[in-house]
Amino acid sequence: MDHNNLYPIFLKANHLNILIVGGGYVAEEKLTFLLKSSPDAKVSMVAPIFKEGTETLSKQGDVTLIKDVYKKKYLKGKHIVVATTDVPEVNIKVYKHCRKLNILVNVADNPPYCDFYMGGIVTKGNVKVAISTNGKSPTTTKRLRQFFEDVIPENINDLVKNLNHYRKKIKGDFEQKVETLNEVTKGLIEKEKP
Repeated sequence: MDHNNLYPIFLKANHLNILIVGGGYVAEEKLTFLLKSSPDAKVSMVAPIFKEGTETLSKQGDVTLIKDVYKKKYLKGKHIVVATTDVPEVNIKVYKHCRKLNILVNVADNPPYCDFYMGGIVTKGNVKVAISTNGKSPTTTKRLRQFFEDVIPENINDLVKNLNHYRKKIKGDFEQKVETLNEVTKGLIEKEKP
């Protein structure tokens, strides 16, 4: 049986320097989802040309467009790179350069050349759920994202804020606070008995 061994993390994208190599449809899609999830992300994009939509989108965030072919020098100071060109040799070159420099890299639609995958994301206020199919089925990820968008209540953020406020007032050490919060919230997951 297959098993997803990926370790999920939530990155503070405004603390990182992200590079997208490419200026076509896939690059625009990656930028769109990145800015939707992290509007304060610091992103650079390098490509000989950019789609008009990408140029418009770049003005909505901290995005720098560099009209040039990919060169290794553009990796300087980067933490994460996403390669999206339609030239496999360029994408693999980006991958190899990143691996030598210990930069996390994702070559779009090419799982063997990915240190990470960009999964489906559901955001409701402070609540964020990330979904991964281990790079096997983006369509399943999309459907699960739609499912969670429907089932997570719109007022979940009010609950989070109230629990955070309550947490700050609870006396005791960390273990006591966790125990108290577990008791208060257990009704959220208990199923009604027939």
